[in-house]
Amino acid sequence: MAHIVTLNPPVREDWLQQLADVVTEPAELLQLLSLDQHADLAAGADARKLFALRVPRAFIARMKKGDATDPLLLQVLTSRQEFIDAPGYSTDPLDEQSSVVPGLLHKYRNRALLLVKGGCAVNCRYCFRRHFPYQDNQGNKRNWQAAIDYIATHPELDEIIFSGGDPLMAKDHELAWLVDALEKIPHLKRLRIHTRLPVVIPARITEGLCQILADTRLQVLMVSHINHAQEIDDELRYGMQMLKRAGVTLLNQSVLLRDVNDDAQTLADLSNALFDAGILPYYLHVLDKVQGAAHFFVSDKEARVLVRQLLAMVSGYMVPKLAREIGGEPSKTPLDLQLRQE
Repeated sequence: MAHIVTLNPPVREDWLQQLADVVTEPAELLQLLSLDQHADLAAGADARKLFALRVPRAFIARMKKGDATDPLLLQVLTSRQEFIDAPGYSTDPLDEQSSVVPGLLHKYRNRALLLVKGGCAVNCRYCFRRHFPYQDNQGNKRNWQAAIDYIATHPELDEIIFSGGDPLMAKDHELAWLVDALEKIPHLKRLRIHTRLPVVIPARITEGLCQILADTRLQVLMVSHINHAQEIDDELRYGMQMLKRAGVTLLNQSVLLRDVNDDAQTLADLSNALFDAGILPYYLHVLDKVQGAAHFFVSDKEARVLVRQLLAMVSGYMVPKLAREIGGEPSKTPLDLQLRQE
């Protein structure tokens, strides 16, 4: 018989209250981590004018105080390097800034992305949509209805991907409305939810949300965005257990980031922590070349070396697919593991 560890329900604050109390000032973030004396870190504060700083306190609690190289901190802290105008980088690296209807991207033949909400609970500094025109793709029922009408007239679509921003910024009653509308479209089979919110505010996994996902006829997959094992704590593990009990398939996608997870042991630790939490590693993305994020870049050659090393460290089912997304291509582009001249 399989051994299943059942976690006790955590005591937690309502997710909307946590969302209203995120840290938005670099100085406060550094002070909370006892790093306010680091002039180099503080010098990047003006980058919040390029892309706002937003960090939930539940995520900050997983950072190591006094550690200027903490891998969670490096993902969210403003940096002077964001002002660098890097050759080959753009404000729309995936050619996404034209939608078939507001908020709906029909990027692939059988699946489309519905940008449910434009905001996120956390602003990751490497975000490929940090320049996206969310003001033209607002998440409201009028735009959602237009998207549903489009989906209903395109029988080649069998899967809808909730994206954003972060789709779980929508409240449970809004998601219930969307799921109810989508499951009435007979050619749809699957609903995939791409989200980071349950990682940074685990309380977002509510009983109400799980009931919505359990009740739908659609097969539901949730793809979390976790880059480092340190992001996984007992509260997140409990939320993942709730989702599994609701019949949700749990996958994860990571981004390969310089000084955050560009090390084979770090990637192995992540894969083990994900699998222990009931999440299957799915994709490891090389960086999308968005302006402001060049300092996170890891080359394709380095990425291939890391994944070859990872293959020798963990079971094959715990090795994510190394891939990049290229605007206009009909799918993700796998990066084979042959070492080439770069």
